[in-house]
Amino acid sequence: MQKMAKENSSHHLAEAKRKRLTWILCVSGLCILSYVLGSWQNNTVPTSSSEAYSRMGCDETTTTTRARTTQTQTNPSSDDNLSSLSSSEPVELDFESHHKLELKITNQTVKYFEPCDMSLSEYTPCEDRERGRRFDRNMMKYRERHCPSKDELLYCLIPPPPNYKIPFKWPQSRDYAWYDNIPHKELSIEKAIQNWIQVEGERFRFPGGGTMFPRGADAYIDDIARLIPLTDGAIRTAIDTGCGVASFGAYLLKRDIVAMSFAPRDTHEAQVQFALERGVPAIIGIMGSRRLPYPARAFDLAHCSRCLIPWFQNDGLYLTEVDRVLRPGGYWILSGPPINWKKYWKGWERSQEDLKQEQDSIEDAARSLCWKKVTEKGDLSIWQKPINHIECNKLKRVHKSPPLCSKSDLPDFAWYKDLESCVTPLPEANSPDEFAGGALEDWPDRAFAVPPRIIRGTIPDTNAEKFREDNEVWKERIAYYKQIMPELSKGRFRNIMDMNAYLGGFAAAMMKYPSWVMNVVPVDAEKQTLGVIFERGFIGTYQDWCEGFSTYPRTYDLIHAGGLFSIYENRCDVTLLLLEMDRILRPEGTVVFRDTVEMLTKIQSITNGMRWKSRILDHEKGPFNPEKILLAVKSYWTGPSS
Repeated sequence: MQKMAKENSSHHLAEAKRKRLTWILCVSGLCILSYVLGSWQNNTVPTSSSEAYSRMGCDETTTTTRARTTQTQTNPSSDDNLSSLSSSEPVELDFESHHKLELKITNQTVKYFEPCDMSLSEYTPCEDRERGRRFDRNMMKYRERHCPSKDELLYCLIPPPPNYKIPFKWPQSRDYAWYDNIPHKELSIEKAIQNWIQVEGERFRFPGGGTMFPRGADAYIDDIARLIPLTDGAIRTAIDTGCGVASFGAYLLKRDIVAMSFAPRDTHEAQVQFALERGVPAIIGIMGSRRLPYPARAFDLAHCSRCLIPWFQNDGLYLTEVDRVLRPGGYWILSGPPINWKKYWKGWERSQEDLKQEQDSIEDAARSLCWKKVTEKGDLSIWQKPINHIECNKLKRVHKSPPLCSKSDLPDFAWYKDLESCVTPLPEANSPDEFAGGALEDWPDRAFAVPPRIIRGTIPDTNAEKFREDNEVWKERIAYYKQIMPELSKGRFRNIMDMNAYLGGFAAAMMKYPSWVMNVVPVDAEKQTLGVIFERGFIGTYQDWCEGFSTYPRTYDLIHAGGLFSIYENRCDVTLLLLEMDRILRPEGTVVFRDTVEMLTKIQSITNGMRWKSRILDHEKGPFNPEKILLAVKSYWTGPSS
């Protein structure tokens, strides 16, 4: 009997264990099934931009109604995707199944930002002409960056002109722009003979002319190509000082040369704005009392076509700055006064003696930098920087003018850094035929070759392996962006900015599309990598994002901000940073934020009041990654007609 009781008890225990195991498996299966269904429902990749924003949530109906009531005028040529957006049914965005995090977005009070006055339609915060008048005119200091004080900051939206239209797509935009987007005829009148720009009905046309290239920029560049090699990939990055409407840079692009064109905000209205409207890289800037915001050894070529920079003054100080940003073996091209003065001196209304003295001063300054004069033919003079300073250092010991900068001077540091009358030393070379700092591959191999700065170990905790890993990461990310932004591969985005560019991987992965990227390295970034980006054959600039960027409103189609707000959230007002992004973003432009969920929800709560439509998406590697993506589109609206 006892034996039977023990067997019966064992049988019951085994049966109970089987039941518990079955119950656990069933519950686990239901949990997994619920998660998969929830994940699929909330993370289906949208097939169009309108679909991406029609499933937002966050009380979208209220936001849309508010945007409609405050909109002063609709776009007669607006894309259909926004009209489908306004008629779609909102579906609430839900993250609970993914993150177990309670996001009470629907209970937040949205603060709506009003439009600024129409007089601020072309507002450039750090190049405001009224503020500039307070500063010294010596060395053009009054035209340099002077950002607003706290009591001058604007908490409003910069309004587009009343009849603003979406710009022409590239390559048509190189030659045409809408008059209503930049309603300035000054250049078409002042530069009529020089063929910079013409007004044709409701459009501007850019014939490609310039002060020193009456036959057009294309023919002018062909003349240069007969003197130095422009098409073999050795020259990739250029800087055009005093660029006008950037026709030189526009026509270099067909030769796979990308130029950083810059000009001040001056009496010639909207030069840089015209350039960016055309889809050509440009930035507001001037050679004044400070270094240009680029690292040492950045550009393969520097160009000045009647740029009115006094190269001969201050003991050649401005040429010394060109020498700093020019890479070893790089070229400097000068056309216009005083070149070919024997032919033009009467038209320039200057004496022969004055022009000859100016050219002699330029020649002396170039020799003191150890530059070699390649040629002077017709209206063009071309010099070349040495590939190293072995021979130059011997000459410096003899002539001692200008002296080499001290070793404590940081050649790459260029944010509010005053110019100095000294030559930036090149990295040491072991032989006269060695490129100082390392030779660069020809373009396009340069884009993915390990940059010399990384090979030499000048970037902390960054080596060739990490560089290649970063490229693979961006290859995967751009593939994902193509899914969530189908317009990416259709030429919708021409002017693109990466606000936190790191090694330039985003720009490299975007090479196959008809776009260019302004790679911005924040001055507050842990690693200063802008030199690496230039060595890869891309362009960019330094920037403190607590201040305004040196560009006109409505000049970028797509802005990428990866990890940027985590850098600046404790340094300055995040709201002002988002308002600055709104200023430089074109209507119907797109922003991609990458950050933590907490940061993205904070950003979204602000952009909801800026007439942006947005949606939070999972990381490209799936929902378990703590980093998320906020995809946002700026709504179309305009200021009132006067």
